[in-house]
Amino acid sequence: MTLFFYDSYAVIEYLQNNPRFIHYFEEHTGILTLLNLLEIYYSVLNEAGEEKASLVLNKLYPLRIEPSQETIKKAMQFKKQHKKLDMSYADCLGYCLAMERGIKFLTGDSQFRGRDNVEFMK
Repeated sequence: MTLFFYDSYAVIEYLQNNPRFIHYFEEHTGILTLLNLLEIYYSVLNEAGEEKASLVLNKLYPLRIEPSQETIKKAMQFKKQHKKLDMSYADCLGYCLAMERGIKFLTGDSQFRGRDNVEFMK
């Protein structure tokens, strides 16, 4: 079983039954941040309503991790360095956490295609 950092995009694709993402969630495990949980909850709330959003939040909440102050600084430095790519705060934080922990950042966000330590899937 491999540990991944689950970007919000990847979780939402899984929840929408994208077959390319199923094994990442059913055969492996992952971590995410509170920022990812906010993005995911909001997406599910809009698409499927409060009951489904609450179920998803309850399932994913135990996977959350708390970034250190140093990681927050690194993530915002990374965002600043790549300002032209307009990456989200959550994505930059998740990518830096994955790099620090030596795990793959699972995403389908094109700004991360070809970067080190990224498992890119569309």
